Amino acid sequence: MGERPKGDFSVASTHHSMLETVLGSTSSAKDSLIYSYGKSFNGFAARLSDEEVAKLSAKNKKTWVAEMEGVVSVLPNHKLKLHTTRSWDFMGFSKGTLPAPIEGKVIIGVLDTGIWPESDSFNDDDFGPPPSKWKGKCTGANFTCNNKLIGARYYNSEDNYDTTDIKSPRDSEGHGSHTASTAAGREVPASYFGLAAGTARGGVPNARIAVYKVCWASGCASADILAAFDDAIADGVDIISTSLGAPFPFEYLEDPIAIGSFHAMKYGILTSSSAGNSGPFPATVSNYAPWILTVAASTIDRRFVAKAVLGNGEIYSISSCIIPSHLIPYNDLMQGLSVNNFDLNGKSYPLIWGGDAANFSAGANSAISSQCFHGAMNSYKVKGKIVFCERIGDGAGILSADGVGAIMADSLFTDFAFSFPLSATVITTEDGQRVLDYIRSTENPVATILVGETDKDVMAPYIISFSSRGPNPITPDILKPDLTAPGVDILAAWSPVAPPSVDFEDTRSVEYNIISGTSMSCPHASGAAAYVKAAHPKWSAAAIKSALMTTAHVLDPKKHDELEFAYGSGHINPLKAVKPGLVFDASEADYVHFLCKQGYNTTTLKLIIGDNSSSCGRTKPGRAWDLNYPSFSLAVEDGQKIHAVFTRTVTNVGSPNSTYYINAYTPYSRVSVTPSTLSFSAVGEKKSFTVKVSGPPISQQPILSGAVLLTDGVHVVRSPLVIYTILPGAAYPSNSILEKRPSFKGSSLYHGNGILGRN
Repeated sequence: MGERPKGDFSVASTHHSMLETVLGSTSSAKDSLIYSYGKSFNGFAARLSDEEVAKLSAKNKKTWVAEMEGVVSVLPNHKLKLHTTRSWDFMGFSKGTLPAPIEGKVIIGVLDTGIWPESDSFNDDDFGPPPSKWKGKCTGANFTCNNKLIGARYYNSEDNYDTTDIKSPRDSEGHGSHTASTAAGREVPASYFGLAAGTARGGVPNARIAVYKVCWASGCASADILAAFDDAIADGVDIISTSLGAPFPFEYLEDPIAIGSFHAMKYGILTSSSAGNSGPFPATVSNYAPWILTVAASTIDRRFVAKAVLGNGEIYSISSCIIPSHLIPYNDLMQGLSVNNFDLNGKSYPLIWGGDAANFSAGANSAISSQCFHGAMNSYKVKGKIVFCERIGDGAGILSADGVGAIMADSLFTDFAFSFPLSATVITTEDGQRVLDYIRSTENPVATILVGETDKDVMAPYIISFSSRGPNPITPDILKPDLTAPGVDILAAWSPVAPPSVDFEDTRSVEYNIISGTSMSCPHASGAAAYVKAAHPKWSAAAIKSALMTTAHVLDPKKHDELEFAYGSGHINPLKAVKPGLVFDASEADYVHFLCKQGYNTTTLKLIIGDNSSSCGRTKPGRAWDLNYPSFSLAVEDGQKIHAVFTRTVTNVGSPNSTYYINAYTPYSRVSVTPSTLSFSAVGEKKSFTVKVSGPPISQQPILSGAVLLTDGVHVVRSPLVIYTILPGAAYPSNSILEKRPSFKGSSLYHGNGILGRN
């Protein structure tokens, strides 16, 4: 229902009256209402039949505006899915330069699966009381907050709980503890069963954390997400971190994260969100609204390797890298791929092909057991042996058949590692055939699996295969994702009651876990955003986002066929982001103008912003080239000439007296900038410029990658400029390579569309 009405106004009473009109009685309205949003914006969640929904959402056939007064949109309660020691050091941010009291004024709100409050990552030693602006609270039985973890709430609109769910903000999945500690965890010793031992910390270890548990074993409901945004804004958070997203594209006013983050933006709060795990297919990026910081996932220079050694002395493993082999140093081709904490002490065990261990009594045959499915193998044949499997799985089938370990062959998962409930490693399908040949040609085949090691990935950073790609599925002229951050093999806090591997029945307990996903990259960006906010508390959400994007480290285009559709502006650089020189700022009015051009009508937008004076006026639907965005994107229909005029305004946040020279380029096209020089005489002064792009139809390559650079001799303000072709009737797949595999039910690697989570 848009903006909260001003003055002394009971939104709950209004919501009740609306439901009473639809349902016909006061008691029915009371039973139907779940949430009444009214702290930060106006709206409600209620249980309704399709017929009742139709009454609420009926639109005038002439104006297409809802007939019931005040209704912007009615949307179902969709289920969204959950989409590091070394990571911060890798990006040159071993320690921030801001004093602890300055960091301590910033509050990060984390919408996720909750948190494990007793984790060392959230201790409040040497912390003073929360900032005076904090208005939140700590809820739930057997749950205590402190001066570090200053607030905790939980939401479950369906009142439906799995056996593993804990009815409080306490985290039973591990995902929320992981993301919260990545963003703002304290500096603490950590490892995963001895692997990756070191000091784990978040980007802003002195910042405060407030958690809003919206995700459960069944997923993350839209109604709960909106309720959490309503509370978080009113509570006084500075940054909101959401490592979750919709499984398919929504229009902006139908997406709970887009709606909630729009209202957050109006209060100066930046929402940082994961891009999704549906890569490497195009147009699969989620959380693509221009007021959201959309974060892709990339590697760090540490990877986890394991090796399988056969009785004939041959060593088989898989390269933990997606770079073409001609770009990889020779020795790297022999590195293993697994977070393997099990030590077989070099002992060799009998090796058997899963297809030779079929459990016929359970209805399995050789083809089924070769995949090592749970219950498909005969424990009499598997007991005490290492099993070769022709697919990657969770290892539970081998463990239940009393096997010792697993060698899995798979060529889809070649750039990130999993942890398993037993000794295991992953090799390519080609090497898998050689292992199978060895088994078939040897009377008593044996093998061992070496304990995991860490290795230096000299090719990092590069975008991981599962990270969702652009272009933007709703607004092609807004480049998404915005940037990238570490999201592969990240060590961070975990819930001790959550499984520590991909096997949801793994009963071992850990305090820190190593997982991958854009869920992990998002809190890195959230922490970086909080660092910029601490340095510049009065900056708008758009200014913080601009600073992060224009100072990002440019990634190597030779490693990425999708170019900016993989990495956006580049890799975050928190230290540079606090001194960007110039920022592309944007206000609520700018985004309203953008929505007008997207075809939203005046009546709807008035309700959203709560301002009757606002109007689309004479604004006609059109391209988004004049939104003051820190990147430039031009979608050209196949066969059409290149032509666009972008307008931008930059605000000086650097030296009072400075002159910036503008240079712009793209291949196979002409780019001109007017004016080519911008001179400033004061901090806060604004200057505008125009970028004109023209050229023949794109034929040489599908994506033209360039940039607009503003330099003053001290700062380099860089914005990517991308031109690409839209093919008529092009259909982009919405599922990722991760979805090609049977789901790891209860996987600890939650996030994205597939086994990495519940995006």
